[in-house]
Amino acid sequence: MPQKQALITGITGQDGANFAEFLLSKGYQLNDTKHYDPYATHSRVDHIYQDPRALNKNLVMHYGALTDRLNMRRIVNEVRPDEIYHLGAQGEVAVSFKIPEETADTDAQSTLRLVEAIRFLETIQSRSSNLRQGPIALCPRTAWKST
Repeated sequence: MPQKQALITGITGQDGANFAEFLLSKGYQLNDTKHYDPYATHSRVDHIYQDPRALNKNLVMHYGALTDRLNMRRIVNEVRPDEIYHLGAQGEVAVSFKIPEETADTDAQSTLRLVEAIRFLETIQSRSSNLRQGPIALCPRTAWKST
């Protein structure tokens, strides 16, 4: 059986890091979008991070911001994931009040960009953070199929 590919946004957050560990324990290969920030600390995933030059790695970081529509499409097309978990969002409430437009762009518009990037894949199940959208529910790909 081939290794399942999962794309996770927000892997450096608390929920994303814990979920990444869970999926790695189940034998998944993980892919994450990583916004380039030279000052960011990623201590939550340092213990599972692998050198980008390593062969047969189980965690691949792809540079790309959730706010970049073309880059999201490129990543989804390159990875062709079996599953996508969208956990990326502005996690600091105090910061969200200081930069409300950027927060809306990151939290709301990024979901739209990701859906647009994945709607041409064969199958997809939609799950998201219950902090943003309530309890987890499955959404069959056929709901998005265009005629």
